Amino acid sequence: MRAGSRTPPWIVGLGVLVAVAAVAPIVVKWLNNPPDQRMVDLEVYREGGAAILRGAPLYDVLTQPPQLLPFTYPPFAAVLAVPFTLLPWKAAQWTWTALMYAALTVAVLYAFRDLIRRAGRWAPVAAGALVGATAWLWPASDQMRFGQVGFLLMALCLADCCARSARWPRGVLVGLAMAIKLVPGVFLIWFWITGRRDAAGTALLTALAAWGGAFALLPADSRDYWFGAFLQGGDRTGAVGGTTNQALNGMLAHVLPESPWRSLLWLVLAVAVALLGLRLARRATVAGDALGRPGPFGGTDLTRAAAAGPSAYTLLLAGAAITGLLSVLLSPVGWMHHLVWIIAVLGALAGDGRDPRRCVLALGVWLYFLFPLPWRGAALSGREHPMAVRIVGRILQDAFGLAALALIVVLGVWLVNRVRTSGDHGERTHGDARVGTLTP
Repeated sequence: MRAGSRTPPWIVGLGVLVAVAAVAPIVVKWLNNPPDQRMVDLEVYREGGAAILRGAPLYDVLTQPPQLLPFTYPPFAAVLAVPFTLLPWKAAQWTWTALMYAALTVAVLYAFRDLIRRAGRWAPVAAGALVGATAWLWPASDQMRFGQVGFLLMALCLADCCARSARWPRGVLVGLAMAIKLVPGVFLIWFWITGRRDAAGTALLTALAAWGGAFALLPADSRDYWFGAFLQGGDRTGAVGGTTNQALNGMLAHVLPESPWRSLLWLVLAVAVALLGLRLARRATVAGDALGRPGPFGGTDLTRAAAAGPSAYTLLLAGAAITGLLSVLLSPVGWMHHLVWIIAVLGALAGDGRDPRRCVLALGVWLYFLFPLPWRGAALSGREHPMAVRIVGRILQDAFGLAALALIVVLGVWLVNRVRTSGDHGERTHGDARVGTLTP
């Protein structure tokens, strides 16, 4: 949309209606799940907030039977959860649902920025349709089933990395995400290796400030976390060998018994994947910077690709998407619902929708992640099946993790090469749209 143009309110309302209609079946399904299977992670957050209010040891509390889940996050996350503790359980569920879908909407606006803009005055409807389409991805649906916080973390990271301009210091939002959960910390490395050193420093200082504030408020719990719960790693957060663990550690645990050799192999693979993935993330981001040119809000490296045309923005987004995938794969446990970063992958592949091959690939990835393939694989891995079927089952059991590995290469190699040969070389499209604080 061009500067000064205004979208009729009824079109905005129609876009909201499309999104609500698309996600309503998901909400109804999971909010009517049996109580012990409904938003269990939100219950973990609430128990953490309740422990703070009554002065109980934060890392000793467990949720109600039969789950009996411990609080596994930094103390800062428990502080943020206190308001949800003060709400009745049903009100907390609905509030959480609304906030997480709002975060999904923000993430979609960044991931599909140029595709949405091509819709012109119908952009709100396009955005609503994309929110609905991404909400049905299995990792995204699982986010709402468990009451997870992944949409918020992804939205914070994408806003920090991909906004055309920001009224906050770059890195603050990544630092906040890292203070809530440690896994977004990989974006510190992405900032650093792509020349965004100030943003890396700001992110680290923000996280340290949040953790320091939590330490001042909860000194005993902070010591318990950093010198206890944190060091327990995957053993505290759940069964490493569970099918839903699609991280490298989980994929190894699906086929190898626990042993020091398996741990050593995981370490070697994690280092190899980290080096390759970060190299490809840097390749994509630097290529986007090269295609970009200074915009009206400044000519820094950080804003150059974000303020330029679709090709430069695609590569910037690809670099962020690769980094997001790495945050899942390199973690001791990376549950299926953590792979909401597939949404950023889809946005990078689709771009502004003018490349048919990229759109077809994006559609294929979307279809692939619509179905719980790892669970289908686990069902085929039992000893009652023939060996050939069990082998296929074992492969399918890691379907999402293997796809994440493949997509890192697709984004960092194939997409970069394709954009370089057919890019807009920094030319702007869609006019010079006005930019707000959280506007992609």
